[in-house]
Amino acid sequence: MGLSRRRFFELLAGAALPIISGTARALDYPTRPVRIIVGFPPGGPTDIFARLIAEWLSNRLGQAFIVENRPGAGSTIGVASVVAAPADGYTLLLVSTSAVISAAYYRNLSFNLVRDITPVCGVALEPLVMVVNPSVLAKTIPEFIADAKANPGKIIMASLGNGTTPQMTGELFKMMAGVDLLHVPYQGAAPALTDLLAGRAQVMFEAMPSLVGYIQSGKLRALGVSTAARSPVFPDIPSISEFVPGYEASVWFGIAARRQTPAEIVELLNKEINAGLANPSLNARLGELGGTALKGTPPEFERLFVGDSEKWSKVMRAANIKPE
Repeated sequence: MGLSRRRFFELLAGAALPIISGTARALDYPTRPVRIIVGFPPGGPTDIFARLIAEWLSNRLGQAFIVENRPGAGSTIGVASVVAAPADGYTLLLVSTSAVISAAYYRNLSFNLVRDITPVCGVALEPLVMVVNPSVLAKTIPEFIADAKANPGKIIMASLGNGTTPQMTGELFKMMAGVDLLHVPYQGAAPALTDLLAGRAQVMFEAMPSLVGYIQSGKLRALGVSTAARSPVFPDIPSISEFVPGYEASVWFGIAARRQTPAEIVELLNKEINAGLANPSLNARLGELGGTALKGTPPEFERLFVGDSEKWSKVMRAANIKPE
């Protein structure tokens, strides 16, 4: 008895499914070079973390992972280029806390960060350090808070610019400690640090790699780190949360891709990046930059990504911070 025409096409479709599915799984990925977009110039922590991961993935997967710097507008130019690329895993993003802050700060962006980007894997977590010029009498955070409350609006808080992670870290401190500091934005970390060292500004929140030498030489005094726990790099520096309960302003870095990138590619990259973060040599290099490995699954990284997006948007609204 012959097959009906309808049954014939049902069987044909069923037989084709495994072939189509196997092709879609992109088991041969990557078959050509992969770009990792960095929204900042070469040389900074974001760029360095990207290059560490690119080197690791190149060696593990047998294809070149190439870092491409597209700086500007708080990394939003870099993010936009990834969102505009095909969702095929060949254009990745080194995403960071700066990206979620910038997405809340800038208006009329061509993308929605949470909607259009899928987190792949965390790379590193590092604190900002709250430092003061040695002329500041306060040697502890409680003493600093008492001084700031006694002199509202008179202590100058330097930052590397409006809408940046250091500014937002300081704004969160102001809100939670109940102090009024005068924020002065600079065009980058170098001029801000110059004025802090000269005593023209009194306090600053900045990334640890930029401050290590100044702290060790006594040119700046560290009062606290912004992470919930103390940093293994400077375990003698207390966490701000020890004196301001609930305070936490971690700076994180990770790899992301355009939303709708095949799940198999996301899972492969996550597996290989986690293997790198477990490697003692790579881990030591992260530590030299003040970072600790941020291992985990894509859903775990997405919870951090989405949670910080909501958190910094709320801080920005509460502090009435708007683009210039």
